[in-house]
Amino acid sequence: MSDFHALKIASVDQLTPNAVALTFEIPENLKPSFSFKAGQYITLKHQVNGQELRRAYSISSPPSSGKLTVGIKKMPSGTFSVYANEKLSAGDVLDVMPPEGRFVFDATGPKNIAAFAAGSGITPIMSIAETVLESHPENTMVLVFGNQSPEETMYFKEIQALKEKYTERFFIQYIYSRSNVPEALFGRIEKSTVNFVLKNKFKETTFDGYYLCGPEEMIHMVTDTLKSNSIAEDKIHFELFTSSDTEDTMAEDLEGMTQVEVLLDDETFSFVMDRKQLVLDAVLKQKIDAPYSCQGGVCSSCIARITEGKAEMVKNQILTPGEIEEGLILTCQAHPLTPTLKVDYDDV
Repeated sequence: MSDFHALKIASVDQLTPNAVALTFEIPENLKPSFSFKAGQYITLKHQVNGQELRRAYSISSPPSSGKLTVGIKKMPSGTFSVYANEKLSAGDVLDVMPPEGRFVFDATGPKNIAAFAAGSGITPIMSIAETVLESHPENTMVLVFGNQSPEETMYFKEIQALKEKYTERFFIQYIYSRSNVPEALFGRIEKSTVNFVLKNKFKETTFDGYYLCGPEEMIHMVTDTLKSNSIAEDKIHFELFTSSDTEDTMAEDLEGMTQVEVLLDDETFSFVMDRKQLVLDAVLKQKIDAPYSCQGGVCSSCIARITEGKAEMVKNQILTPGEIEEGLILTCQAHPLTPTLKVDYDDV
């Protein structure tokens, strides 16, 4: 199920002093596996200092480009992001899982789309923006993009190129928290920023979809502001890049053991686990090669379907109530609650 492929890095391009774009070579026989929709991500796996690291990064290139590119911003405490920015170069090889993810743009037009991104949250929005603009001649795209400064703005040149190419259909509102720049707003993306876009600058525009990507706090604030402006929830799509730590208080109250049966790649595995453990942790402890990436409930790599028994998630910001009703769970967030639990990684 963890279907990784060794891909060579075709190029490493410096986006900012603290961010790079990695573009991978895709062999002809793997191109069907690595086709993707605008907004999806890939998981990278690599050994760094003897430790296996898995990280999910959104694809910034549009599907039409024939390229597979991700943007990686160096985080002060980020082991892999530091390694990618300081050590990787063209010709290096990484293990890459085929694209996945539900934060996608449906390219049936015409549509007016608004996006709110902060920092590295721009990466999937770049793919979505280009796809919006090229997929229908009447599509329009409004992007609100927050950063510290122009120098720290990922894909700044590419955004400016889109602005020049689609003068009448692409509109960018920059926001800088540490720079005063003409025509840019000063500060961060706030409730007032969202209202400025909806009620002032683009008050005559009816948007068909809103795409939000960045820190959890920003996404919740923008979502709440959109809803307060009578925007239907099904028009709001978001991708978390960082999530607040949630204390697993559920584990403290759980007692007993659960007999678990896992279906993965048409093979069945059985074992017994403590209910205080998370399902994914127990699965990986059994050396079962289940799919995962962030292990923090931010991506959707570890989704499985419960076919018998019951489990409850510590947190969930990905699955809809309907999907949970159908039995889907994020195994990295789920504790078993019943004497037996059967999960199917294949039927998702």
